[in-house]
Amino acid sequence: MSFVIVFIAAFVAGAINSVAGGGTLLTFPALVWVGLPSTIANATSTVAIWPGSLGGVWGYRHDLPGLPKSSYALMVPSLFGGILGAVLLVMTPTAIFDRLIPLLILFATLLFMLQEPVQRMIKTTGKAHAGSKGWLIGAMIFQFFVAVYGGYFGAGIGILMLAAFGIMGFTDIHQMNGLKNFLALCINGVAAVYFIWNGMVSWPHTLSMAIGAMVGAVWGAGVARRLGPKAVRRIVIGVGFTMAISLLFRL
Repeated sequence: MSFVIVFIAAFVAGAINSVAGGGTLLTFPALVWVGLPSTIANATSTVAIWPGSLGGVWGYRHDLPGLPKSSYALMVPSLFGGILGAVLLVMTPTAIFDRLIPLLILFATLLFMLQEPVQRMIKTTGKAHAGSKGWLIGAMIFQFFVAVYGGYFGAGIGILMLAAFGIMGFTDIHQMNGLKNFLALCINGVAAVYFIWNGMVSWPHTLSMAIGAMVGAVWGAGVARRLGPKAVRRIVIGVGFTMAISLLFRL
C-alpha cells in the first residue's frame, strides 16, 4: 500500500509540475506519511525527481544559448552549495529534522504562493545586467545560499532563483526557466549523488515514485490542464498548508 500511495502522489506531482510546479510539496510528505524517516524521505524524493530536471533542461535547450556567458558561472556556487546542503542534512539528527519539516513545508508553500507576483515583476523589469561584475558577484553569493537550501530541502528553489533573476534584470521568462532548470539540475544532482553514497535512499520507493512522476507528466498533465493553472495552484497551496499543519500536530 505504501508504494501505491507514493506512486499516486508522484503521479499527481508529475501532472502539477507540467502546469505550475511545486510537486515536491506532495512527494516528500507522502514519503513521510508512509513511514520513511524524514531524512530518508527527503533524500529519496531528491533522487526520484532528479531525472525530471533533465527533461526540464531539454525542454528549454533552444533558449539557453541566448543567455549571457557569465550566467553559467552560477553553476559553481550551485554545485558547492548543493553538496554543503546535502552534508548538513546527513549531519542533522532525524529528531531535529522532524521538527523542522512543518516549517520547511510552510516556507516552501509561501514561496510557491509568490510565483505569480514574481512572474508579474519579471515582466516589468528592465534589460538584463548580467554583464556587470557587480551583478555576477551578488548573483553568485545569492545562488550559493539558494543551493545550500536546495541541497538541504529543495522545495521552492526555482521560485527563489526566478525572483533573483527578475530583480537582476532578466526579462525573457523562457531563458530564465532554462537557466533555473539547469542550476536546479546541478544542485539536486550533487545532493542526490551524496545521498546515494551515504546509503540514504529507499530504492523501491524511488523507483515507484519515478515511474509515477513520468506517467503523471504524460497522462495526468491533461487533467491538470483542464483544471487550469489557477485551480492547480490552489490545490498545491492547499495541500502544502494541510501537510504543514498535519505534520506539526503529528510531532
